[in-house]
Amino acid sequence: MAAQDHTTPSPRTASGPSDDENVWLTPESVRVLAHPLRSRLLGALRRGGPATATDLATLLGTNSGATSYHLRKLESVGLVHDTEEGEGKRRLWRASSEYHSWHPSDFEGDEDSETALNWLTRDYARHFSEQYDKWLDVSTTWPTAWQDACGSSDAAVLVTAESLEAMREEMWDLIERYRRVGQGNPQARRIAVYAFAYPLDLDRPPTTKE
Repeated sequence: MAAQDHTTPSPRTASGPSDDENVWLTPESVRVLAHPLRSRLLGALRRGGPATATDLATLLGTNSGATSYHLRKLESVGLVHDTEEGEGKRRLWRASSEYHSWHPSDFEGDEDSETALNWLTRDYARHFSEQYDKWLDVSTTWPTAWQDACGSSDAAVLVTAESLEAMREEMWDLIERYRRVGQGNPQARRIAVYAFAYPLDLDRPPTTKE
């Protein structure tokens, strides 16, 4: 599972080292990130680029003292960092990666981390609903070509856990191919792509032998 900001979970098949594009959540970092303001701060830095605590406070409707405190908490687990380009109280903060990843199994048996991850993933779902509603509110003001290209779809597939993981990995590879295809094109716009996968037969969980 991965998230480009705090709204876009996508798959990864194996845990790996963190880098400028991706940081793997640890039990400590998932507990830090599972906070309404911290999650929004990280998303704002990924979408808008480097910003000061004051700028972020204005954007998110909070105060700079709280914003500075929570930025330092995110910094303590490597999710954001001080660019050292600001001066005094005008410290400039940057997201440490473009997205973060995790596997639920990474936190199995750690009750606090499992609780934090449950909150975080539900927050992503809530945020998706809010953001998609905002798009629907203004969609008719966009050119029809964009209205046709955007939208939602769903399908039901009959798969095993292994084949579902393979399918999601192929979807992620496709998204990766298109991530920067519009770079330098003034007509290009940033588009959020969400992928949710969940069982329909919720009352019939498989056994380990199936």
